[in-house]
Amino acid sequence: MKITVNVKLNLKTKEATEQVKEASRKAMRDTVVEVANDSIDGSPKRTGNNMRSIKYESSGFNTGEGLIDQSKIEGAIYSTSGYGGYLETGTYKMAARPYFRPALDKNFTADKFADKVKGYLK
Repeated sequence: MKITVNVKLNLKTKEATEQVKEASRKAMRDTVVEVANDSIDGSPKRTGNNMRSIKYESSGFNTGEGLIDQSKIEGAIYSTSGYGGYLETGTYKMAARPYFRPALDKNFTADKFADKVKGYLK
């Protein structure tokens, strides 16, 4: 699962533009950490392997494998267990046990993200 935010500004000063971009990076970092933590909490815990394999990263903050472009405002949360996607979506033999999508729905909306950006601009 990858989250990308495009910020387009029509500001006249470079300093103001950089402040908004930095606030957006921090808001993305906070959002990614919240989604990742809820994904870890919600991951099926039969052995705990998938839960331990969840990695995350965002612009300027990396606990994973460097899958995102650091020059953009991006975030990524993913499982390296090899079967995390099957748990999320299910198979013809196994019912879905979603843990990424509920965490994303809980923590990421445009309004919540905008409020976080505004909080960093004060």
